[in-house]
Amino acid sequence: MNLGFIIILISLAGYVSNALNWKYLNYRPMHWLYYIGTFVHESSHALLCLATGAKIEKFKVFSSQPMVVHRRPRIPFIGQMLISIAPIFGGMIFLVLINHFLLGDYFTTAAPLVLIHSLNILAWQSWVMIVLFFNAGAMFGPSPQDLRAMWPALIVLLFIHFAPAADLGVTILGLILINIALQIVAVTIITIGKWINSRRFRQ
Repeated sequence: MNLGFIIILISLAGYVSNALNWKYLNYRPMHWLYYIGTFVHESSHALLCLATGAKIEKFKVFSSQPMVVHRRPRIPFIGQMLISIAPIFGGMIFLVLINHFLLGDYFTTAAPLVLIHSLNILAWQSWVMIVLFFNAGAMFGPSPQDLRAMWPALIVLLFIHFAPAADLGVTILGLILINIALQIVAVTIITIGKWINSRRFRQ
């Protein structure tokens, strides 16, 4: 699968995930879960700004519109592309570090289906990973601004196939889809709870 196509799928899945967060799961506990992902996302942008010589003018995380506003990087063209795609790699590095240093390498693979199979509701490590799954869309998904900044490179990537990067992209896409599945479960539980409460109130 070509890299550009994978990035488009990641972007669409990330958009769906974020839309579910703000439309149906707009509750304070979910906000804090969402902010974990946005912190990793925006911090990844910021780190690549520093690496490419782009001066940071604004860094916002705890907002309904998190963002990093920066000047042009000193490295032309490729610098902006690296800044735009930074969350994809920054998110994976973050999960690897959490798994290694906090969870003691509890999860031995990044393959989404194997990760799901490895989850054990009696193990606290699994609950940490579930919390992080709820952040996958915010953590990895490129924003519309990111896509606008990287569209020339995205066109080129539509014709490039690099197996290791493609495998990473498919893994990230899988994690966001797990995120969406968990969100749908949460929305369903909340909806059923509201329906039961409304029935009790009418009685």
